[in-house]
Amino acid sequence: MRDPFVNPFPSSDTARHAIWTMLVQRDIDAFLTADWGMVAGDFVEEGFIGIDAGKKADPDAWHLGFPTLAAYRDEWLRQAEDFARQTYGEDPRDAIFAATRLEDIEINGETALARKKFDGSILRGDGTRDIMKWQTLYYCRLHEGRWKISGFTGYLPNPMGAVD
Repeated sequence: MRDPFVNPFPSSDTARHAIWTMLVQRDIDAFLTADWGMVAGDFVEEGFIGIDAGKKADPDAWHLGFPTLAAYRDEWLRQAEDFARQTYGEDPRDAIFAATRLEDIEINGETALARKKFDGSILRGDGTRDIMKWQTLYYCRLHEGRWKISGFTGYLPNPMGAVD
């Protein structure tokens, strides 16, 4: 059984190891503390683009949700701050790590495609469950000596073809 807190890529696979740390460990920890500063250096600002699939399998329904890094940052902070105001019946960090999988990272030269999937839930303080079931394709580049996010297509159904 996998340990969701352990990077599945050996440290000798430096690119994949660094990308997993950026997209899973650092992203989750920053989100839980609503601290954009923890991840701000993980992005290539120039040319950044984020597509919001709205959990729809039909690309005709997707839209340019984040035409700039600033637009994405603002939405990320809004979601993180909203999350922090909620009460949970379990450790949200444990639940998010358990729901998150990033085991497929394709690298071609100085470009990478990372497939991050969510499949789980968090128990809310009122006993209901907040379902996490989507996936994101991250486009990464080796930029200024380290791997960074240059864009993504996110909030895709998981699995594709499923409807929300």
